[in-house]
Amino acid sequence: MGKRLLLVGGGHAHMMTLAAIHQFVEKGYEVSVIGPSVYHYYSGMGPGMLGKVYKPEEIRFATKHLVEKKGGKFILGKAARVDPEKKIVYLESGEEVLYDVVSFNSGSQVLKMDIEGNTENIYTVKPIENLQNAQIRIEELLLKQPIRIGVIGGGPSAAEIAGNVWRIGSNFKKNALKIMIFAGNTFMDRFEEKIREKAIKSLSHRGIKIFERTFVNKIKSGSVILKTGEEYEFDFLFLALGIKPSAIFSDSKLPTGPDGGLLVNKYLQSTTYPDIFGGGDCIYFKDQPLTKVGVYAVRQNPVLLHNLMAQLEGAALKPFDPGGDYLQIFNMGDGTGIFQKKGLIFGGKPAFWIKDYIDRKFMKKFQAFE
Repeated sequence: MGKRLLLVGGGHAHMMTLAAIHQFVEKGYEVSVIGPSVYHYYSGMGPGMLGKVYKPEEIRFATKHLVEKKGGKFILGKAARVDPEKKIVYLESGEEVLYDVVSFNSGSQVLKMDIEGNTENIYTVKPIENLQNAQIRIEELLLKQPIRIGVIGGGPSAAEIAGNVWRIGSNFKKNALKIMIFAGNTFMDRFEEKIREKAIKSLSHRGIKIFERTFVNKIKSGSVILKTGEEYEFDFLFLALGIKPSAIFSDSKLPTGPDGGLLVNKYLQSTTYPDIFGGGDCIYFKDQPLTKVGVYAVRQNPVLLHNLMAQLEGAALKPFDPGGDYLQIFNMGDGTGIFQKKGLIFGGKPAFWIKDYIDRKFMKKFQAFE
C-alpha cells in the first residue's frame, strides 16, 4: 500500500494540490479529501451571491467531482480531532481516517453570541452557503411586508453584507428594507480613514444606519439589546463578528497560535509534528502573523503542493514567503466598490468592475480543472 495523503478542506490554499491529485496517484500515493460539502464556495464573491450579482454555481468549485475525477477519494464529513501520534483524523460522525501526511485548509468560523429564544432568522455570514439561504428567506419575508435587518459587526464583511442586502430590497418597493449595522466601537476601524469614509458614505447614502460606540449586550427573539439598555427590533439578523480558526487543533492539543490556529513554521508545517501542514485561515504563521484574507491562502498554494509531495518523498521543503502588500476591493452592493492597493484608494463603479474581472478570472481558472 502506498503512502496516504489526506487533505482536510478544499479551500483556497488547497486549490493547486486538488488540481494535481493525479500526480500523487500516478506515483502510487493514496489521496483522500475530507469536506463538509461537495462544493467549496469562494468567499470573495459571497456577498455578491447574496445580492444576486452571481448565481451560486458561478462562485463554487465542485470539490467532490474534481477529487474523484483526478483519482482521489472524497469523504463527506467534518473533521473534529486529530491524533498526531497514531496519525488519525476523527470525523464528527465517528469515522476514522488514517494518513501519512495531512494538510489542513479547514477555514474559519464566525464568532457567535448567546441568543435567547428563536434563532430561525439569525444567520452567520459563514459558511458562505448561509448567504444563499439568507437571500431566499429575506425575499420570502419581503413578499409579505417591509422588514428590519440587523448586521452585528464592524468590519468589511458587515459592510459588504449590508450593501448587498440593500440590493435585494431594491428589487422590491421603496423602503422595503430598514438596515442597521451595530459596529461596536468604530466601523471599519482597521482601515485608513479614507476607506472608512467611503464605506460610510456609500451605505449611509442608501439609508443604512450605522451605530458606532455601541456594543450589543444580548440578542433575544426579534430584538438586539445594547449595553446602554437601548433595544432595536429586527426581522432578520446577520452575525459578522469576525472569525476564528476551527477548534480542531486546540481540541487535539496541537501547538496553536494565540487565535487557536495551527502553529506552523516557514514551511507551513506544524512546529511539532512534521507530517502535519496547513494553510489559509486555520493556521497561525509563526514567523509573521497574517491577516485573515484570501490572498495569503492563494499565495500558499504552490508551496503546499510542493511541500506535501516533498514530505511524502523525503525531499527538501520550500519556505513560504507571504509577499508584500496586497490588493483589496470591497463590493458595496450597488454596483460600486472601494479599491485599495498600497497608497492608491478610490471608489465607484470602476473599482467593482476590477473586482468582478479578477474574481471571475480566478473562478474560471480553477473551475476549468473540473
